[in-house]
Amino acid sequence: MAEVSLNVEAPIEAVWTVLADGWSYAGWVVGATHIRDVDAGWPKCGTRIHHSVGPWPLVIQDTTEVVRCEPSRLLELDARLWPVGAARITLTLTARSADLTEVRMAERVVRGPTSLLPKFLQDALLIPRNKESLQRLDSIARGRA
Repeated sequence: MAEVSLNVEAPIEAVWTVLADGWSYAGWVVGATHIRDVDAGWPKCGTRIHHSVGPWPLVIQDTTEVVRCEPSRLLELDARLWPVGAARITLTLTARSADLTEVRMAERVVRGPTSLLPKFLQDALLIPRNKESLQRLDSIARGRA
């Protein structure tokens, strides 16, 4: 499982506000280029973000679904990108102080051809992307705080 963390200089509620805004995902998730729709009630279990990934004209359209949600604490997602596969992503928030939140992002490929890649290769692809995603999340959360 590829796991990264970052101390975000914003209160936990500011970070959660970004995660709870499905329309913001193209702004911080590396690779997401366009959010086409967000189900009403996001991030309740079973709701989805309908997204596009990749550069034009190689755009792939798929969805990310909420598997588990504990507001202001945890968000677990099933991110699909067929025909590449699907990944389980868990975002965990921990308040370190009133204005500092540790965000931990763990991702593992669970379905599709990329699940056949060795773990070290999956990590080599996912860890840098997820570090950059958390840096972007940090910028947005600080801006909203």
